[in-house]
Amino acid sequence: MIREMTHTDLNRVSELEKELFTLPWGIEDFKHELENNEFAHYYVLLEEDEIVGYCGFWTLYEQAQITTIGVTKSAQGKGYASQLMQVIEDCSCKEGCETLSLEVRVSNTPAQKLYEKFGYITINTRKSYYSDNHEDAFLMMKAIGGSNE
Repeated sequence: MIREMTHTDLNRVSELEKELFTLPWGIEDFKHELENNEFAHYYVLLEEDEIVGYCGFWTLYEQAQITTIGVTKSAQGKGYASQLMQVIEDCSCKEGCETLSLEVRVSNTPAQKLYEKFGYITINTRKSYYSDNHEDAFLMMKAIGGSNE
């Protein structure tokens, strides 16, 4: 089941961030997104009532930007990331967005393959994008032709 993220989810989401990312967002980062960012959309994916995945994105008029997507390592390979990607795409389309974009580490081949499966293409490289090790990021984008319905 996928539902909107709430404040009661933040401890678990923060745990997953630390498991999955070298530059994890903290609880306060997610709290800010939920409370103060009118462009933000965050969802959690549950397996047997436990949060095993989550995603976030911003809808900025005609463009949506994916901010995060993650699935706990023990639940990877079950298609959950694809389900979260579909939620992002569906919601962005309904918001009238024409494009979706994201940044991904050049070393993160599994994520790149997921995005390519959804039709994203690499349009640029952002040099030294990540502050922890100055790794480059690929800027990937997809046209979605939002319906605004």
